[in-house]
Amino acid sequence: MTREQRPMNKIVAIANQKGGVGKTTTSVNLAAGLALCGEKVLLVDMDPQANATSGFGVEQPAQTLYDCLFKDVPPAESIMSTAVSKLELLPSGPDLAGAEIELAGVAHREERLKQVLSTISNQYDFIILDCPPALGLLTVNALTAAQSVLIPVQSEYYAMEGLGRLMETIERVRGSLNQDLSIEGILLTMCDTRLTLSRQVSEEVRKFFPEKVYRSVIPRNVALAEAPSYGRPGLLYNSASIGAKAYMDLAKEFLVNGKESTG
Repeated sequence: MTREQRPMNKIVAIANQKGGVGKTTTSVNLAAGLALCGEKVLLVDMDPQANATSGFGVEQPAQTLYDCLFKDVPPAESIMSTAVSKLELLPSGPDLAGAEIELAGVAHREERLKQVLSTISNQYDFIILDCPPALGLLTVNALTAAQSVLIPVQSEYYAMEGLGRLMETIERVRGSLNQDLSIEGILLTMCDTRLTLSRQVSEEVRKFFPEKVYRSVIPRNVALAEAPSYGRPGLLYNSASIGAKAYMDLAKEFLVNGKESTG
């Protein structure tokens, strides 16, 4: 696949207001997978819990996304390299916890992240935004800055209910802030095909969104759960695990889908 065959400088938000659906695990490992495929990638940690940041072994970054959003620090001064070649990180920290309140008083508050990323977006093939598990101003900023949104959905009860609320938010953003926002894809996570519930949820999601659900499915996997405590993406922690292989498959499918959507 050549660079001319797919969109460049694409910003993708990884979003779901429900916690515990594998959102950060997906952000970290998709970003790592794309970098391992040869893409230049920036992962932006937008969650005040900073799990994507600590997932790369970074505990107390000197500067974070907060400084870029509210102190006019150029993002290039806060971006860090990672253990994955061609993958860089714009870290988060606890200071981002007050961002929802501070953004409320900022002019064009929904576009603050878009303004920050506009200065560096042409330096990357993909920018991955790891959104917080809420539909507040930080997530709205991500949806306003992104060209598309990838939605992790856990194979459990109420999956469709949470997905419906997120779709409503995406439509509101599309109607007033970002008319070009599209659904990149829906990813089934934490699947156990031995369980009837997992199979039922998978069938239901594919029925309602037949063209948007990835063939790649992320299983429940011990290696993926252990990797953050070692400060490494699952793809580096145990590349032979079924979880790592599933995310590598996702990265390849993601790239193929991007090529087909522009072909």
